[in-house]
Amino acid sequence: MPCVGTGRGGTRGDVPHADGNTSDDASRPQLRRVLSTRLLYFFILGDVLGAGVYVLVGQVAAASGGAVWVPLLTALLLALLTAASYAELATKYPRAGGASHYATLAFGPAAGFVAGFCMLAAGIFSVAALARGFAGDYLSAFVTLPVALVAVVFLAVLALVNARGVKESTRANVVATLIEVGGLAVIVALGVWLLLRGDGDPGRLTELGTAEKGTAAAVLSGSVLAYYSFVGFETSVNVAEETRDPRRSYPRALFGALATAGAVYVLVGAAASAAVPTEVLARSSGPLLEVVHAAGGVPPLLFSAVALVAVANGALLTGIMASRLAYGMARDGLLPSVLTRLLPRRRTPWAAITATTVPALLLALTGSVAALAATLVLLLLVVFLLVNTAVLVLRRREGAPGHFRVPAALPVLGAASCVLLATQVEAEVWLRTAVVLGVAGVLAVVPAVRRRRAGRATGTGRDGEWRRPPPA
Repeated sequence: MPCVGTGRGGTRGDVPHADGNTSDDASRPQLRRVLSTRLLYFFILGDVLGAGVYVLVGQVAAASGGAVWVPLLTALLLALLTAASYAELATKYPRAGGASHYATLAFGPAAGFVAGFCMLAAGIFSVAALARGFAGDYLSAFVTLPVALVAVVFLAVLALVNARGVKESTRANVVATLIEVGGLAVIVALGVWLLLRGDGDPGRLTELGTAEKGTAAAVLSGSVLAYYSFVGFETSVNVAEETRDPRRSYPRALFGALATAGAVYVLVGAAASAAVPTEVLARSSGPLLEVVHAAGGVPPLLFSAVALVAVANGALLTGIMASRLAYGMARDGLLPSVLTRLLPRRRTPWAAITATTVPALLLALTGSVAALAATLVLLLLVVFLLVNTAVLVLRRREGAPGHFRVPAALPVLGAASCVLLATQVEAEVWLRTAVVLGVAGVLAVVPAVRRRRAGRATGTGRDGEWRRPPPA
């Protein structure tokens, strides 16, 4: 997941105009519009097609039963509802900032800060989950090491690569993305090969439910974890400002990329469940490696290396996003200013990298992959709920002319889907998320107090506060 904006518009007293820009934005240089529909499609697809499916297929199987493809398809449909809201807002307000910017416009800077902070926390939880995934069965194919040791070394190396520079990191991402997509294609091919030679069990493709949960509850429970495989599309709104024709290009690229990723994931889930018994998938921290073992023909060490590259690449991109988001929020006075410190030569935010790596390490040492992924999803559900409701609140306000518009039922259903998925999350995950939301709520008060004090000091009264734009 690349960099998520901090929603700078409106967060420090600037007054948003009808198009979502602030009075301060009007005097700032504008980003170049260079992205075509095709380039934007591949940008989003690269965001969504990540490491989650390499690690979580087994956890989805444990939660829902053998028909892994069903919760994956369900998660895709639910993600498309929220994607529709992003498509409207990104074309209505085509500027960097994302969910934080939309929440600020609709509900004020406190909500915008909470959205940005939840995105930051979600990135940290994602890195922690991927660190544990890296230390699982894929690595065990080469060497057996304690999870704690692997997590420490893995996150330390990622932090050093991150600190070296984003240019080097993104170059590595291009190669890694091709490798991880190739690995998923191999799994689909092996699943088909197993079925053709009669060694697979297509009956598992219809098995839903577990000993503890009925069919519907099992599908929803699996969908919470499967949802993790589709996150990443929400960060693409930050490049809408750099898209040549966002009104036309962004919806096409967004829905096309999600549909492509969904098709790949459903095929991977079907291949895995048909090839490997459900209980074997559920026990494995490297579930796709079990397909390789069952099919033969592909060296397990080679596929393990592919999976490790995918997991490391996902963690690196997410770590870059989290550290830059923390740096941006600190630069805007929303987090401690110490996080703005840069390496003298590299000009990379070493303080923000450290501040996001340390909690990721602590989480990796104390939580399971499933619990960390579920917490990430719950944090994003909070953000997505704000986005879906922001669409409805901002409906009567002007934006870019001729912007993409979805039927009002879709953001309503999108908000309802967030609530529905949140009800399937376990109490332990809710507890972790409540702590994050509590910290976000406390920190959100600080900028508001600063604005009031600044207004009083300059004699402008409440002029330093954010003001809601009038309806069109």
